[in-house]
Order: sequence, then structure tokens, then C-alpha cells
Amino acid sequence: MDNTRRVRVRFAPSPTGPLHMGGVRTALYNYLFAKKHGGDFILRIEDTDQERLVPGAEEYIINALKWCGIEPNEGIGFGDGDCAPYRQSDRKNAGVYAQYADQLIQSGHAYYAFDTKEELDEQRKRYETMGKAFAYNALTRQNLKNSLTLSEDEVKTRIAAGEHYVIRTKIPRNEEIRFHDIIRGWVVVHSSQLDDKVLFKSDGMPTYHLANIVDDYSMKISHVIRGEEWLPSAPLHVLLYRFLGWEEVMPQFAHLPLILRPDGNGKLSKRDGDRLGFPVFPLTGELLDVKTGQPEKFTGYREKGYYPEAFINMLALLGWHGSSNQELFTKEELIEAFSLERVSKSGAKFDAEKTKWFNQQYLRKRSDAELAAELLPMLKEQGIETTPAFAEAICRLLKEKVQFSYELRDQCGYFFNDPAGYDEGVIAKRWNEQNAAFMKSLADAFNGLGEWTAATTEACFKATAETAGINAGQVMQLFRVCISGLGGGPVLFELVELLGKETIVRRLHNAVNTIGK
Repeated sequence: MDNTRRVRVRFAPSPTGPLHMGGVRTALYNYLFAKKHGGDFILRIEDTDQERLVPGAEEYIINALKWCGIEPNEGIGFGDGDCAPYRQSDRKNAGVYAQYADQLIQSGHAYYAFDTKEELDEQRKRYETMGKAFAYNALTRQNLKNSLTLSEDEVKTRIAAGEHYVIRTKIPRNEEIRFHDIIRGWVVVHSSQLDDKVLFKSDGMPTYHLANIVDDYSMKISHVIRGEEWLPSAPLHVLLYRFLGWEEVMPQFAHLPLILRPDGNGKLSKRDGDRLGFPVFPLTGELLDVKTGQPEKFTGYREKGYYPEAFINMLALLGWHGSSNQELFTKEELIEAFSLERVSKSGAKFDAEKTKWFNQQYLRKRSDAELAAELLPMLKEQGIETTPAFAEAICRLLKEKVQFSYELRDQCGYFFNDPAGYDEGVIAKRWNEQNAAFMKSLADAFNGLGEWTAATTEACFKATAETAGINAGQVMQLFRVCISGLGGGPVLFELVELLGKETIVRRLHNAVNTIGK
């Protein structure tokens, strides 16, 4: 890395729909790299494809980055710097791009093309009949309607008459285009594999390729860290830097690997999430589907109960690995450890269960008071009022048993209500006259117990079992079922202590009078 140049990176999504988790990972790697090197992280909105813009998508992107805690220090929604504006349509209105399109024309590296959509479609059909794919390139441009085949006067006449045109790159013939990718090493592409991409349209709107290069140059971007899907465009971008005379300040490239389906077969998509039951977006929302023209709802990690720290930690390890086997990273630790050299070339398989594991680890890191603050509003929605201290005690007992905070709510019903039923499997296996008599004796013993703690109640339980000639281990699960209705749960006698003598004795009597009757 050139240590003399300030690190400036950008995340440049198109507002054509919700931000996919692959896009979040791209933003994350840019953020980590910028923070690691004391640089700048910019959010730029690339809205050159006006026909595919979705109302609300830009706001979704901003809100998603804020929730993830990977906020840019400059850009749309995060404050202006010297490079404002950061929305390409605003930059187009300021006349940023037209001058460079004209410069490429004047230097002979681009040309006007007047071919209509219908004429190009006809060319494609003609090539299909010959078993070939049509491309507008060095081999075909001389037979098409452009400023390379038309006279200068005719070109001027067509433009003056308001005829529709585009400006295309003039890709050189028979040339190798080489560039170094930080992740993939040297990439070499022959110019015969490239077509003359459209750079500018007669309505004054640049395409992605020109706007991307001009913006990266004017914003002094030092590193372009983006998804693998942009790798085929990189040779054209390298050429444009050369054509515009900007080779010395061309950013370093790093193309990130794909996030793959859980089976490793192809890129992860929303359909995979819908089919397999996990989200692929950070936030839940509803936006227009540009393909169908209909509103489409989608589910996000936030609304599924994931902590942003867990989501980010999981994403960081989808394609990057540290120097050790460490899996749990604070954001500060990620910044310190991150390097593009440790990003893999190959795709990373998404693991939904591992993602839940990450959330579980971050839940366990939270204090009982923090979890209680999440639990209390959920209980209130169910009409349950309790004290912060009791909620903290519930969280202390259940936090090792859950992966999401909402599961605390779902699993704590017996802390407030006597069982309405009992685990049928345990009852069928363990309930008999002897054990029923033991539960009645245990209720009496508990009722006479002085000090009520986990230790004293456990000692009382074992003593009562010994007096009855029963193996305490054989009736412990049955005892749990009698007081909670469930065959599993938190540490048993800590639960007993928390519920209190009156509740435990009452529930034991209820069980004896209910089960088998």
C-alpha cells in the first residue's frame, strides 16, 4: 500500500432495492480498512440507472448502515465534505460528467453512436442465426452507425437535430490490459474480450462506468473495495484511467468473494432466505420490486432479534480470517486485525445456524440488567408486570438457554403462571403412586423449611427422597415438570429459590391433585 497517500474508500450502492447482506459486507470491509489506516469512509449513491430507482431505497441503505454501526464519516445521510454532492444525479446536474465524456471524444478514446435499439436488436438476431453473440466492439463498430463511420458534418447535424445518441468507449484492438488486485493478484484481460461500453447518453446522464471513474478520481479514492461481480468491469475502468490521464492516481483494486448459499452452490439470494427461513437483509421493510412493479415485503436481521454486533461479526468472517482461530471480535478488534491480504479469493458459504450461534454469544455477553431492559417491555406487551430485579433473575437463569432475547419472553411463562399442563413424556415414564406420594411429602417438607435458598431446598429434596427410599436423581426431572410443566430448563434449585416457597408448595400440590386424575 502507498503509505504516502491518504486512505479514502467508498461504499457506492445503487438505490434499486433493499441492501443485501453482501452489500453490507462490502460496506463493512471498506469501513474496517478506512479505520485501520486512519482514513475516510464515504457513502456515495450511484443512481445513474434512473429507470430502476426505488423510492425509499436510499433511506433504507442509510438506516441499515446506522443500525450496523458502520457509519461513513462523509456522504449521503452522514454529512458533507469537500467532495459533495455524493448522489450521482446531483453531480450530473452540476455538470460533473459531461466534460469528461467530451474529453474522451476529443482524445479519440470514445465516439458517438447513433444506432437505435431496434437496429441493435436486429444485429443481435442476425448474429444469433449464425450461432454467434453480437458485441459492439472493434470488429463490428466499422459497420454500424457511429462517428467512426459517419462524416464529421453528419455527426454534427444529427446531434444538432436532437437525435438520440450514446458515447461509447473505443476499446483498443489486440491489447492486454493488466492490473493488480490486492486479493487476486495480477489480472490480465485481452481487449478482444471487451465491448465498447456506453459511457454517456444524450440526455446528459452518464452510465455507471464513466460516473464511477470520475467520482473516484474527484473524491480522491485510494482503494476500490467492491464485490466480485465488478471484476469484469475492472479492465474497462483501468483503460478509462489511462484515457483520462489519471493513471498515477488510479486506486488500488480489491474484489471481494461472493457470499454463497449454505450448500455452496451459487450466490446467496433473497429466494434462498425465503426458502430456507433466514433473512438476507439487515432491516425489515417494504419496497417496490422493479421487476414486478409491485411492493415487496422482506424480513431483516434486526426484526428477527439479532444484535448488530453479532450480525457484523458473522459478516466479517464470511470471506476474511484473522491470524488466529479467534471468532468473536469487538468492532475495535476487527479494525485492528483486518487486512485485505487475508480476504479469500473463493466464495464463503453462509451458515444460518452459525449466525444464530454468534447472536447467542453476544447475548451471553450482555449483563442481566441489559437483558432485563429488553425483556421488561416484551412482558408488558403481554400484560405481565414485574420488577427489574425479578426480570434480571429470570435473565440470569435463562440466558445460557436462549439464542435471542425474545426467547427469554417465550420461555419464562412459568415464572409468572402455574403450569397449565405437564410434559407428557416425563409423566408417562415417571409418574406413579410412589412418586406422587413423594411429591406430596416434598411439599410438606418444603413448607416447613426455614431458610429458602438453592442449597437448602436441594438438601431438603435429597433428604426427603432418602427418607422415602427413592433415588433423588430418578425424580428430579419429574419434580421440574411439577413446578414448571417442562422437562428442561435452567439450574433447578436456583429456579426453586427464585420462585419462592409459596409458589413451589402450591405447584407441587396442584401436580399431585391434577396428574393422572
